[in-house]
Amino acid sequence: MTTEPRERRTPPSGKAETGKTKKVRGVVYLDADRCKGCGFCVEFCPPKVLVLSEGFNAKGYHPPKLIDPDNCTGCDLCGMYCPDFAIFAVQIKAPARPAEVAAQPQEVMARDRNG
Repeated sequence: MTTEPRERRTPPSGKAETGKTKKVRGVVYLDADRCKGCGFCVEFCPPKVLVLSEGFNAKGYHPPKLIDPDNCTGCDLCGMYCPDFAIFAVQIKAPARPAEVAAQPQEVMARDRNG
């Protein structure tokens, strides 16, 4: 059975694909003293950026630690599976590109500068 290469289709928006994907970044917050070292956060982390640390917390458990912060997506699966509410993650907004900043109305930019 031979397969022919798929043709590149235009998405429903009518714009051609550029091949670039937007990288989502996140940051993890941990309250190590609440952790019981169950490892659910480590097991269910899709990008595998968490490991159980070598050190102990105040209760004698090994809390998780973030080993690769650049690859954290902020999906918060670690927080959803944590039975002790000891960890959670949030997504970080990507900084605006210069073209996007130039497209903003002047009054919005002036308000942002003045606080």
